[in-house]
Amino acid sequence: MADPNAPVRWGSRTTFVLALSASAVGLGNLWRFSYLSGEYGGGAFVISYVLCLFLIAAPVMVAEVVLGRYGGSSPVAAIRRACDGSLRSRGWTLVGALACLTSVLMLSLYIVVAGWGMAYAGFMQAGVFSAARAAEVGEHFAQFLAEPMQQVYWQSLFLLVASGIIVLGVRRGLGVLVWLAVPALLAMLAFLIKYGFDYGDIAATRNFLFSTRLVDFSGESVLVALGHALFTLGVGVGTGISYGAYAPQRIPIGRSIFAVAVFDSVLALLAGLAIFPIVFANNMEPNAGPGLLFISLPYAFGNLMQGELAGAVFFLLVVLAALGSAVALMEPVVAMLMQLARLERFTAALIVGAVVWLLGLAVVMSLQPGQGWAGFGERNLLGVFDMLTARILLPLVALLVTLLVGWRLRPEILRLELARESALFFSLWRFLLRYIAPLAIALLMLAPLRAGGV
Repeated sequence: MADPNAPVRWGSRTTFVLALSASAVGLGNLWRFSYLSGEYGGGAFVISYVLCLFLIAAPVMVAEVVLGRYGGSSPVAAIRRACDGSLRSRGWTLVGALACLTSVLMLSLYIVVAGWGMAYAGFMQAGVFSAARAAEVGEHFAQFLAEPMQQVYWQSLFLLVASGIIVLGVRRGLGVLVWLAVPALLAMLAFLIKYGFDYGDIAATRNFLFSTRLVDFSGESVLVALGHALFTLGVGVGTGISYGAYAPQRIPIGRSIFAVAVFDSVLALLAGLAIFPIVFANNMEPNAGPGLLFISLPYAFGNLMQGELAGAVFFLLVVLAALGSAVALMEPVVAMLMQLARLERFTAALIVGAVVWLLGLAVVMSLQPGQGWAGFGERNLLGVFDMLTARILLPLVALLVTLLVGWRLRPEILRLELARESALFFSLWRFLLRYIAPLAIALLMLAPLRAGGV
């Protein structure tokens, strides 16, 4: 008889790869990778990032997918079953709970920034920034942040769309989304790259992204590359566990994850080719974060020919990339509630959506003047949640996954799930997971303490 608790599975390996690819193409890939490569040594940083991605982040993601394939769709339930199968303590299920907590906090940030993107797509299409000065664009963003109800409207609309996709289920929701989103992302990127080549400064972009400046490269650069590799591949948030449970039977997990890593790297470089020619064409200094997305780029597009159309396309790209990541962050938490609390998918999605909406509301209200948190250096909740997830929770979950899968689970269980991979691949993967990844992630977590930070 069929197992009534068995997760629904996608029909093809391609859907699984596209789903993980769509989750990896988050907001960070649209600006952070290119900026970091220019800031921390150019080509040397890119090489470090690729090495960290394939030698550390990808092996950890393989471990998460193995957990999902063996244990089920929920991170907590999957880890519990894996521990039972290896006669280990169920206390390891705390790792699944931490992954879900990380997902919720990150999702509360995504809905806020994605809401900004939706609003700015409308602003660009309406020509709000046409021939505007940089100071005027900065003032517009400050005024937009000072209007919480407008932000709440847009983030609520984005969260409603993401929740609707989750409610539709694994095949009709997540599966259909990734088949539509990934081609649309590539098409919009192609349009923006063509626009950048036509109207941007390609020479300055080439010097910024691809020149090798060893004077800017250091041990800190390697740690930054590692942190970004973990972040962009979606390690530590439970996505790999949930999506691994939905993968078809007997897929080559290792090769599939490495295909996602290649796609992630290529897309990050393409995003740099789309964004920075526009920035340099207006003689602006590249910077990271909201300042680039919502001040530098609107100003740049507003002062170029056909910039209103290109700017609207860019912000739609931001929203679509955020949507793929948002559903990937939401699904593990919904799956956990469905399995542990025996809730229907609609009810679980409603509960998670309500919690995320309230957290997003708190983030928006903390952006108002005078609302910084003194205990966190006067940061608003956007900065606090970003610090907690990127610096603490995400690497902590990744480290615990390496210890659980690499040291506590029986090798026979792992080999069974990686049956499509060669013995050499399995041995190399397990070596990286047991010895290289834990040490590297531990160094990443200790680095802020050495610098006197959090």
